[in-house]
Amino acid sequence: MPAPPDHGGRLPAALVITGDEGMGLSALGWQAVYRLLSDRPEIAVERFFLGKGFDAPVSADSQRDLGLFPLMAASVSFEEDFLPFLRALAAAGVPSTRTERPDYPLVLVGGPIAFLNPAPLAPLADAFFVGEAEAGLVDFCLKLKTAVFDGVSKQDFLHSAKDMPGIYVPGLSKTPVRRVVDMSPDSCGLLSTPAYSCFTGPQAAFPDSLLLEVNRGCPHACRFCAAGFVYRPPRHASIESLQAIVEEAQPPKVGLVGTALTDWPDLLPFLRWLNARKTKFSLSSLRADGLTEELLGFLRECGIRTVTLALEGASERLRHAANKKLDAEVFLAAVERAARLGVNHLRVYLILGWPWEGPEDYDELEGFLGRILQARDQGHGKKTKEFMRITLGASSLVPKPWTPMQWAPMASEEALIQGQKRLRDMTKNLRGVALQVDAPFQARLQGVLSRGGEEAFELVQLAAAHGGWKKAMRLWADQATQILDRERGEHEAFPWEVIDTGVARASLWREWTRAARSLATPGCPKGGCEDCGICGMDKWLKAKD
Repeated sequence: MPAPPDHGGRLPAALVITGDEGMGLSALGWQAVYRLLSDRPEIAVERFFLGKGFDAPVSADSQRDLGLFPLMAASVSFEEDFLPFLRALAAAGVPSTRTERPDYPLVLVGGPIAFLNPAPLAPLADAFFVGEAEAGLVDFCLKLKTAVFDGVSKQDFLHSAKDMPGIYVPGLSKTPVRRVVDMSPDSCGLLSTPAYSCFTGPQAAFPDSLLLEVNRGCPHACRFCAAGFVYRPPRHASIESLQAIVEEAQPPKVGLVGTALTDWPDLLPFLRWLNARKTKFSLSSLRADGLTEELLGFLRECGIRTVTLALEGASERLRHAANKKLDAEVFLAAVERAARLGVNHLRVYLILGWPWEGPEDYDELEGFLGRILQARDQGHGKKTKEFMRITLGASSLVPKPWTPMQWAPMASEEALIQGQKRLRDMTKNLRGVALQVDAPFQARLQGVLSRGGEEAFELVQLAAAHGGWKKAMRLWADQATQILDRERGEHEAFPWEVIDTGVARASLWREWTRAARSLATPGCPKGGCEDCGICGMDKWLKAKD
């Protein structure tokens, strides 16, 4: 490769995100890695935003070409981003498979894909970082720096690094590779290093806001949600640590990020503290059972006018199958409360395409939507000037690795389209109700890449060669059917099991069988893993690497 940029003896590291600047500004994990590496005097880290990947990537910091950097560390969060990543490498003149790159650069892939299912990118990546960057990424980079400046070949370096904590080198590492977690044995339940923004901007999901990670993982164990399983054990940040971050950054606005915001015991005290210092804030979605009168009343006092609630299943039976422990009356009470207190936009999330879904579930949903409107009208009372719009957002179920749904067949594109049509029919005449749906083709594509093996990299290559995913999926239809349309056997080996996330396979299978019977399972206890033992995380945390 050409001579790397001269950074005065520091390791030149390209930190890549497979998206535009807006995605980078919204990706806390990627920003946390930037902070981690940029704080080290031995590493010179520069940012790269790949966009759609058609243009040769250049550093946002120095305008240098991507191909000049001996380390390319890419954060990949979504399966659809495999294609722009491949395009960007080609545009930079970097071979797209590791076998074509015997010398540097070393392509390191991290982010959620690395510990959900690295297999489809295994032909591309030299190595994966599996887990939380605070738990070993710097050590890997420092070892690489020494190798690069000592003239050690990439292959010799990979052999020496293949068994480092959190490092998966395809074809070399002993598998399964254990996910690394940044926590000490005595810090049960505490998120000791919450992620927060390095950069802000108008393009971010929360525009011009300092993003703060309130909690990581989720205790509720919804069977479709990968975040609830691969980020175990669930942990909360301390209010003191978040206050210190805000005091140092002095932002005009804060965006709180977490999978279970209303489970954080300090949520309301922290919001009151922000309000007292005149710092605006915004929240991601809330659980209906956490949207108390006190919390919602305070949110309205602070000018929050949009609330998001997750319904998930169309019927109570499907919600039980999903382990979505939601009391219908509690949900309706939250709707009434929102309308009464002057919320002007309620978003309700729904998932279509469950393996057990039938016409009777849509019939129940139609009746429940009527009850939601009644609750809204009851909340409005005699007020005539205020009206709460409702947006029903329906997305397609994509069975994910490391969840009980990993054994499930995925609904066909036709079935998903029919489900969306049924929703349109039932909402078109409802006053103040709008429907938003996803694209079933895109959901099915995500399903292929989510649970495919190394052979799925061929699909990405076809997409790069034929101008996008549509033709590639037609050419790869038989293989896609094998991945998507069948229920897996109990003992079938999965390509993602080169990783050990900590949740026992037997526990996931048990949850899959309980889902088929619409049986609920308790979530993670507040006392932590030692008070539970259901999923095996308690033993995993005590085990040595």
